[in-house]
This record gives sequence, C-alpha cells and structure tokens, in this order.
Amino acid sequence: MAEIKAAEVKALRDATGAGMMEAKRALTEADGDIEKAKDILRVQLGAKAGKFSARAAEEGVVEAYLHTPDPNLPAKLGVMIELNCATDFVAKTERFRDLAKAICMHISFARPVYLTRDDVPDAEVQREKEIYEKQAQAEGKPEKIWPKIVEGKLNAFFAETCLLDQKWIRDDSKTIGDLLVEATAELQEPVKVRRFSYFKVGV
Repeated sequence: MAEIKAAEVKALRDATGAGMMEAKRALTEADGDIEKAKDILRVQLGAKAGKFSARAAEEGVVEAYLHTPDPNLPAKLGVMIELNCATDFVAKTERFRDLAKAICMHISFARPVYLTRDDVPDAEVQREKEIYEKQAQAEGKPEKIWPKIVEGKLNAFFAETCLLDQKWIRDDSKTIGDLLVEATAELQEPVKVRRFSYFKVGV
C-alpha cells in the first residue's frame, strides 16, 4: 500500500474541499492515486450533500466582481450573484464567501446565459435539436443514430450556456454544480446559486 504523504492530503483537500480525514481515507482507498481519490470523494460528497440539500436555503450573500484589466481605467465588465445557504453563520464563513467570489469570476470568463438547463426555453431546446438532426442528416449519418448525436450535442450546448453545467475554469474535471455539491457536503447545509447577472459596457 502506498504511503500517504501530508502534501498529497493537502493537495486533495485544496482540489476538492474535503476534510482532512476524508481526503486521507480517499487516498488510502485509492492507493495514493490522487485522480482516483477525487472520484471517490465526488461520490462520497454527493451522497453526503443529499442529506442537507432538502433544507431551505434562504440566507446567503450577494457578491460582485468588477473586471479591471487596466487599473487606470474604470471597469467595463461586472458580475453579481446571489449565493444562498441555510444560516447566517455559514454565510459569514470565509469558505462560503470565497466560493461566491470564485463563481463570480467564473461567470465573468465563461459567460453563461442560463442558471440551469431547466431555465432554457423549450422553444430554444427544440430549435437546437432540429439543427443537430439536420446536421447529422447532411453529414450522411445513419438515421438510427441521430438521437444519440442530438443528445450529445444538446449536452454540449447545456455545458456551454448553463452555469451549473459549465466546467469550472480553475479545474475542468468538475462543474459549477459539483462545486455546490462539495460545499453543501462540507458546510452541512444547502449551498445554491439563486440568480446571477452579467454586465458589459456596450453589450
């Protein structure tokens, strides 16, 4: 069995938000393989988060980020989000506030249009499906595999336009939805993005 080093535990904790003992147990189970340990923790944290996600999330913070690439000029891009939790106690923690800031910065870069795939209008989803089907037909793909092609491209569309489906800009092995699940498991109460706004001068 591989020796688990403190630096490896710290690296896994930094990457997943897991507790020290959770990270060490996952590394032990994965025989020191950090990537396997991440997968183990994602399953465990997801199950743990399910215990808390049903609670009402009516507290939280409004966080803002202004992008100023040139300090001598005013900001021309800004993001605001409402990140919710169940208690003021959690809302005041550094972990919660850092998560809100990280999601703001992600939005400024990734520019999602919708919060979840359920927010995408049915008419837009149907239009995308029709386009993908026509593309498959034009490419000469067998008709029997069109549904699979359409499903795959539709998932890619959601991953591009829906915040919770987007891959996190700091670690593309997880989505923004995964970040919320990890935070819910760690903080032991629901952590949810209620809404967000993206502003850019002239757009």
